[in-house]
Amino acid sequence: MNFYQQRNRWKILLFLFAICIIAFTLWYTHKLAQSIAKEEIKKAEEIAYAYKILNSNSSDELELSKALDKIKLNNNIPVIWANKQDEILAEKNFDSIKVQKNKDYLQKELVKLKQIHQYIDIHLPENEHQFLYYKDSDLLVAIRKYPFYVLALVFLFFIISYAAFTSARRAEQNQVWVGLAKETAHQLGTPLSSLTAWIDILREKLSGQEDDEMFNEMQKDIDRLVLIAERFSKIGSVPELQTYRVIDVLQNGVDYISKRASKKIHIYVKEGTDINLFAMLNPPLFEWVLENLMKNALDAMDDTGEIFAYAFERDGFINIDITDTGKGISKNNVDQIFEPGFSTKKRGWGLGLTLARRIIEEYHHGKIFVKESSLKGTTFRIILNAAE
Repeated sequence: MNFYQQRNRWKILLFLFAICIIAFTLWYTHKLAQSIAKEEIKKAEEIAYAYKILNSNSSDELELSKALDKIKLNNNIPVIWANKQDEILAEKNFDSIKVQKNKDYLQKELVKLKQIHQYIDIHLPENEHQFLYYKDSDLLVAIRKYPFYVLALVFLFFIISYAAFTSARRAEQNQVWVGLAKETAHQLGTPLSSLTAWIDILREKLSGQEDDEMFNEMQKDIDRLVLIAERFSKIGSVPELQTYRVIDVLQNGVDYISKRASKKIHIYVKEGTDINLFAMLNPPLFEWVLENLMKNALDAMDDTGEIFAYAFERDGFINIDITDTGKGISKNNVDQIFEPGFSTKKRGWGLGLTLARRIIEEYHHGKIFVKESSLKGTTFRIILNAAE
């Protein structure tokens, strides 16, 4: 199991753990709310009995005193005492400001409580009925809302934490990338200058035709190394983008890879590619992306097959497809191939596609992704802004 598979497993485990915490919070607060609701119903029944005592002619002074105390001690449960005709006889613990400002406020509250059957029937002598309507206390309402507030805060906390962590990690990765790239370019610079000077010296001492051909090939390799150093030096800085014809840049990339691939692999720019497409590019960096994609395509084929580039314009954007006839990318790896360090090769560093994404998205302000992949091959798509 590689690092990214382990990371995904940990993400799943943490997600399941979070679900368990949320489920426990909801269950516990529900049980707590049920317990408080039962207590409030019990108190409401006691208050209803107290009102019954007050309306009973047979009650003595002690019973009346206890009933009054029971009503006075109710400081949290909003209640409405009404008769059978819904005439309000008394109320307690409702919002006094709303009661004063809105004459229909209590009547509307009574209708609501009646609809949800939140009342107690008070049986009085001579078959008379009165009703005690009771509303959930502020405490019970708060407890029922509490888990949703907590979940909202936890969700907000996770979003902020994830964004901060991702930003910090990306910034750290960027610093590592920039430092490594610039140090590589710096380290390559000195020996390349020295090699160029040595070739010039050898040219003066050896002037045969065969020697000239050898020096020319050596110079090409040095020029290639200079280009690589230039690419690394541009990492971390804002590269200069200029208008280039897309098909020319694609052809340069195809020509370079073709010379280094098996003759059984046909690499070409697909017929039908629009020759009049222009985009803002930095050729050294963009050709680096093409090389990475085509080298990965070569690794995915068994010395035979095709690799082709195709470009077209859609909705004002330049679309470039790099397609191969290799063995494809497994579905489990598609979402991870651009991650730093991820590689399916035994000796791979997992940096090529990461650099490719950085070059396209950060420097060219475009997009790069796997358009499709199967056992018949893979297509990478690059989307760039068309040059004005």
